[in-house]
Order: sequence, then C-alpha cells, then structure tokens
Amino acid sequence: MNAKELYRVPDVMALLSLGRSTLYEELRSGRLRSVRVGRVRLIPASAIADYIALLERESDDFGIAS
Repeated sequence: MNAKELYRVPDVMALLSLGRSTLYEELRSGRLRSVRVGRVRLIPASAIADYIALLERESDDFGIAS
C-alpha cells in the first residue's frame, strides 16, 4: 500500500486549508467522516475525497464556477 489511507486531524487541516474548529464542526455535522482508533481521530482518504466532491457539488448548486 503506497498511498496514505488515514490522516490525523492536523494533516487534514493543512490539506483542506481549514482551521481546527471548522474541521471539527464538519466532523460533528457528518459532512466529513472519521474513525477513532483508541483515542486518536483519523480521517480516511476516501472521506476527504467525498468531502471535496460535496464542496464541488455545493459550489455548482450555487452557480459558482470553479
């Protein structure tokens, strides 16, 4: 397995250019999925891709071209 499959919160904050509180709000709302391994919250790579697709769909819904 070459690609990283699970990311820690600080890594996702950097990847998505989101602040900590915004990221946790997206997790709480269910817009961004995560898993827990022990005490650590991890975000699967597939959840990040799904979240980006959601943002793109929402952008298209509002007529904002990327």
